[in-house]
Amino acid sequence: MAVVSWKEIALLIGMVVGCYWNSLSCGFVFDDVSAILDNKDLRPSTPLCNLFLNDFWGTPMAEERSHKSYRPLTVLTFRLNYLFSELSAASYHLLNVILHAVVCVLFLRVCRLFLDKTSSLVAALLFAVHPIHTEAVTGVVGRAELLSSIFLLAAFLAYTKSTGADHSIVWAPIALTVVLVAAATLCKEQGITVVGICCVHEVFVAQGFTLPMLLDTLRQVVQGKDGFPYAVLQMLLKLIVLVISTLLLVIIRVQVIQSQLPVFTRFDNPAAVSPTPTRQLTFNYLLPVNAWLLLNPSELCCDWTMGTIPLVESPLDRRNLATLVFYTFLGLLAYHSLQHRHSSAKTVIMALSLIVLPFIPASNLFFPVGFVVAERVLYVPSMGFCVLVAHGLRVVSHKGHMKKISWLMIGVLLTTHAVKTCNRNWDWESEYTLFTSALKVNRNNAKLWNNVGHALENQNNYATALRYFLQATFVQPDDIGAHMNVGRTYKNLNKSKEAEDAYLVAKSLMPQVIPGKKYATRVAPNHLNVYINLANLIRANESRLEEADQLYRQAISMRPDFKQAYISRGELLLKMNKLTEARDAYLRALELDRTNADLWYNLAIVNIEMKDPSEALKNFNQALQLSPRHKLALFNSALLMQESGEPKFWPEANRRFLTYVEEEPDDANGYFNLGMLAMDANENAAAERWMRKAIGLQAGFRSALFNLALLYSQSKREIDALPVLDELLRHHPEHIKGLILKGDILMNHKKDTSGAKSCFERILHMDPTNVQGKHNLCVVYFEERDLPRAERCLEETLALAPNEEYVRRHLGIVRGKIAAMSAAGQPLTSVEGATKSAKQEKPNTVEEEVVEVEEEEEVAEGEEEGRGADAVGKGAGDEKNVRKSSAESLSDVGVDQSVLDSSQSDKRTKGKSTKEIKDIEKKRAAALKRLEEIERILSGD
Repeated sequence: MAVVSWKEIALLIGMVVGCYWNSLSCGFVFDDVSAILDNKDLRPSTPLCNLFLNDFWGTPMAEERSHKSYRPLTVLTFRLNYLFSELSAASYHLLNVILHAVVCVLFLRVCRLFLDKTSSLVAALLFAVHPIHTEAVTGVVGRAELLSSIFLLAAFLAYTKSTGADHSIVWAPIALTVVLVAAATLCKEQGITVVGICCVHEVFVAQGFTLPMLLDTLRQVVQGKDGFPYAVLQMLLKLIVLVISTLLLVIIRVQVIQSQLPVFTRFDNPAAVSPTPTRQLTFNYLLPVNAWLLLNPSELCCDWTMGTIPLVESPLDRRNLATLVFYTFLGLLAYHSLQHRHSSAKTVIMALSLIVLPFIPASNLFFPVGFVVAERVLYVPSMGFCVLVAHGLRVVSHKGHMKKISWLMIGVLLTTHAVKTCNRNWDWESEYTLFTSALKVNRNNAKLWNNVGHALENQNNYATALRYFLQATFVQPDDIGAHMNVGRTYKNLNKSKEAEDAYLVAKSLMPQVIPGKKYATRVAPNHLNVYINLANLIRANESRLEEADQLYRQAISMRPDFKQAYISRGELLLKMNKLTEARDAYLRALELDRTNADLWYNLAIVNIEMKDPSEALKNFNQALQLSPRHKLALFNSALLMQESGEPKFWPEANRRFLTYVEEEPDDANGYFNLGMLAMDANENAAAERWMRKAIGLQAGFRSALFNLALLYSQSKREIDALPVLDELLRHHPEHIKGLILKGDILMNHKKDTSGAKSCFERILHMDPTNVQGKHNLCVVYFEERDLPRAERCLEETLALAPNEEYVRRHLGIVRGKIAAMSAAGQPLTSVEGATKSAKQEKPNTVEEEVVEVEEEEEVAEGEEEGRGADAVGKGAGDEKNVRKSSAESLSDVGVDQSVLDSSQSDKRTKGKSTKEIKDIEKKRAAALKRLEEIERILSGD
């Protein structure tokens, strides 16, 4: 075997780079989204052992919805990519290009076993540039083919060294072969087929048997004329070791999938569910279709499912001629190669083994697979094709007059293929370019129309997306997913009635109940989302909540392991205030997936609603253990610790708020709550800094402005509070507590009774029953020495609050003052006060009453749509409603912090926490101090 020179390696790498340099600018498209973006097994927070428990897409192998694609070594390389560059697509594509170059070099080494130096280089160059490989190299998920091919070729090369110079067995290469076969299989299932290639090489190349010789030897042994020759016994021993090792791998593989084949629908592979002879005729016709793609890769398509290739339903279909020609040509090649011992025959038989054996698992001939045609599964079979082409050109070039023509053909072939490959890479730049290029090849595949619609939907171009989704329903009227997409798009266009109609059409296409038959075997998991999407749509109507719940329960009855149904139902039950049932729904979902941080978060929200903060904190912590930067869990758990009033929790709450603002640097609520926490800890400088940051991010942030002003007031910086209050009232002119605080500062620190009076009068104009504003206005009248008016004002206040002793006491003080002044003959109203009263007094005839309640939380609701079938998202389902409410004072002095709630829009009535009790005590102390000050004013001269 001639070694591979560095010049040849450099040439191959140069060709690979020249063809695939532009793949580095491509993103994650098509299956990459599920395998990379949505696959939690890539995240460092996921235990490494999960890679060996889950399928290629991150779904536990034990679940029925699993694809049963067991490729842990491939996922491990994705995880390494994520470790170095997270979700930077360029690094994933770069590694794929490097792996393809490695495969090309190994393939050249293999070709040197049965081709001359020039022909083997031609085969390797053709393999390097062949356009059929674009999906395997430029599509990130094609790495499974690349890795499996590396180990497959390495295993074959190792096996070729298992015969010593004296024709004895060398066991070390055989042991290495078995290890490499296992590695190839753990990258992709077809890796195990290298054992068959090794067997073919051992029998027909290494031992030099032809088919007639093999049959003659067997006949003699059977007839007892002669025993097995020693060389044959050695061959059988090696093959037995290989076969037993292969059987062990197969047994282990069957155990991994728990003896269950994956569930595919007629939309994935229509022929698989067709009757005889349609199924057989169609599957056999797919063989020449794949062969044509290798011969003429001019029209490539990323998806060949659904109606791409119409079923061959009759033996009279003309396409059966293509099947007949393919089998005839393949049979002639096999017959020729098995009849002779010369090198040409050995080259052909090895080429055929590389074409046929690795393709068998994807052929649909022995068991159905989830596709009709897939270009990336031709990656290894194309090696045999390239060997045949290179060998054919060598045979032709030996004829003198054809030598120049053959080299010209090679040059043209390599050039056109390289250009086609480079241009094809641009199609993989984005999902939109990929699927629109596919529609140029095939317009009868509803999945392609749907995927172009998805790409447009991701760009928020809903109107155009709707046209593509509607076209999908026209191409495939019974496509459940297409009708679901139409419904989701109508919903995004705020056309609820049309959306519901589309969902109902999709629901009507779901299979009906068949007693004794499991739905899971007949329903694609994604199609069950129609119940979730329809329920999510109608539950916006409060009168249809029970109807929505019935849909969730129907989905669960069809698939008891349908995790998303439990999640969405839990949200609905929370909205319906059925807290125990909501908790049970989330607990059931957690039985199915205990590694889902969103589920632990949702369960914590239920605990909060059930007034169980300690359990809520435990579940928040569990969510953060699984996902340390889970934003909502960080925020809500920090608030929960802050609400507890326990100073021991404050440092951890502060750390979580800081982590939250790292994740959401533009969210003013994070900085505001850091400020509130600093106020609790009497860290005024830090509180001021955080409040200023919140206000800078959100102009007119009411709670931040008020509490900053309150902070200044408590810090004896009342004058600094005034411009903050002015800004607050400019944005929120009806902010009563802001007016009270401003009036208090103006009267007590600026001695501006006119300004204070204006504040209190504005309060009474908005809320005539406000006792505090009314009482403070009475004090202003007293300050203006308008005693009769102060008396009338206090009488009106007492009528509003007959049980308030301080009002009664203040009225007694004013009346006593009036009596003393009358006895002394002094005027009861100063000239200045009378003038002001005449100008500013407004009649007030509204009956007033005292309202002493804790201020209700204010709720800001946010909705976020996800990706996929009607945006059934992770954790919180189709809609994530996040309530962020602000904090304000309830009296002259003091702060009442509200809480960040989650997932539903209902306002929550909280029990009194330790912190709230402390706040109330602070407010009482402040009120007593204020009363003493007012009584001093009223008792003075």
